[in-house]
This record gives sequence, structure tokens and C-alpha cells, in this order.
Amino acid sequence: MTDCIFCKIISGEIPSTNVYRDDQVTAFRDINPAAPTHILIVPNKHIDSVNMMIADDEPLIGHLFFVTKELAAKEGISEGGYRLIANTGAGAGQTVFHIHLHLLGGGPMKHPMG
Repeated sequence: MTDCIFCKIISGEIPSTNVYRDDQVTAFRDINPAAPTHILIVPNKHIDSVNMMIADDEPLIGHLFFVTKELAAKEGISEGGYRLIANTGAGAGQTVFHIHLHLLGGGPMKHPMG
């Protein structure tokens, strides 16, 4: 996707503070953090949203969650707890239409959500 900001971050066209990268996933710090730790984890393959996944994407999405678990441990937030958010669609607050997880932690989370 030529106009996708996350695709541009993955390609290096837009700079970011990367914390992880492999052949399937890129993770970087959110530029407007909502918590002391706020990392975006995105597949390197462009997928608009959860609704646009196909069966072949299942291993990739599993890897996305595994990397998230590893990053939470690396950031020191796995023991205290963390929140994962995946917005799907504009009505849910999705503003970048490239599937991604928000990893939030490092302090108490507000509740209820929604």
C-alpha cells in the first residue's frame, strides 16, 4: 500500500523508534503514547484490518501475538500486567488501516474500556 503510514514505516521511508523486526513483524514505539510503554506491533504484510484477514494469515497473526508476549517481557511489564488493543474499523477507533496491536503497560490501566 503506497499511502499506508505503517507500510512506509516498515519500508524505512518514515523513521520510527523500532524495538523489534523480523521477516514477518515490525514493532515500534507509538509517537503519542497512552501509557509509559506503548508499542505498536504490525505485520510486515499489509492487511487492512482483522476483518480482512484470510486463512493463510493465521500463522502470521499467531506470530504477531508471540512477538507481543516477548516484547512485554523485554519491557519489564509482563509480570505487572499489560493491555493489548486491536481496533477494527473506524467505529472502534481504527485510524490506520493496517492491522496492528497496541501493547500498553508500565502503569495502572483505566477501566472500564469502551
